[in-house]
Amino acid sequence: MKKICIAIGALAIFACQEAPKKDYVTLSGQITDKNSDSLIVRSRAYSKTITVNADGTFSDTLKIETGLYNFYDGVESTNVFLKNGYDLNLSLDTKAFDESISYTGEGAENNNYLAEKSLIEEKLLDQDFSSMTLESLDTEFENIETELTTFYNSKQGIDTMLTNMASNNLKPMLDGTKKYYANNIKLKQEMTGKPSPMFVDYTNADGSTTSLESLKGKYVYIDVWATWCAPCKAEIPSLKALEAEYYDKNITFVSISVDDDRTHGGSWDKAKADWLAMVADEDLGGIQVMSPEGWKSEFVRNYQVNGIPRFILIGPDGNVVDPSAPRPSDAKLKELFTSLSI
Repeated sequence: MKKICIAIGALAIFACQEAPKKDYVTLSGQITDKNSDSLIVRSRAYSKTITVNADGTFSDTLKIETGLYNFYDGVESTNVFLKNGYDLNLSLDTKAFDESISYTGEGAENNNYLAEKSLIEEKLLDQDFSSMTLESLDTEFENIETELTTFYNSKQGIDTMLTNMASNNLKPMLDGTKKYYANNIKLKQEMTGKPSPMFVDYTNADGSTTSLESLKGKYVYIDVWATWCAPCKAEIPSLKALEAEYYDKNITFVSISVDDDRTHGGSWDKAKADWLAMVADEDLGGIQVMSPEGWKSEFVRNYQVNGIPRFILIGPDGNVVDPSAPRPSDAKLKELFTSLSI
């Protein structure tokens, strides 16, 4: 009997011992309609490239410091919270990148919180506040702050690093966004009805050049965008539908790419190649031109473009109708066109 008791006791001790903690992260997943054959997990001090298989699956291990990392699939990116010991599985569909992100496994709770947080912030902040008054803008952002604070505080069991980060970043994020739209509101007051700044001999996708002066006589709806900009690309279907609906009307559609060397590995050639590729791949219509100096071009600076997508409406006389016009997906744009008898 004594031998049996000893054996049972030893088994109990063994069962109570915790499995050794992994000193690495296992990251795996499934990407539907993958954008590339690899993805990058990176921070300021870390970068690792992971191969994506032909069927969109991937799996690798990473030795990292606990914290936020950027998950980049070659076109779009999201933040992921990693900690050694996690066995995290991700699934997403690139056709609805942010909306489709879902996690399972060890670390899923924290990362599903991050994904939900990102969607809520995007929903609340990805609006066109430019038509508001400065007073109503203040009120709107007070309401947004209240709603986001309520969401942050409603989540239980989330890593304190994430909750503290969300709380600490909330005010700077809202202040920066509100400042952006306040500048747009002031810009409308200053520029509406005045002659538009000009661009001269911008290179077209077909190799020719276009100057804004040559487009006088019709309304000109300008889209300032870039190939890496997810909100810009989200507007493409609505813009194409708009162009089709108004193709025989008194309006010209112009898209100005601000892709530059800084966002394409230090290479202007790559910036141009990526722009041309997207124009072809997306079958973009209208007049497609590239700003020769990216964000630094005089036209872009004169319109104080510091966030994209940015839409501008110019009248047949060359005067500014709206320096921060509604997006193609916004019903207010067609209302504006109707009011102008376009």
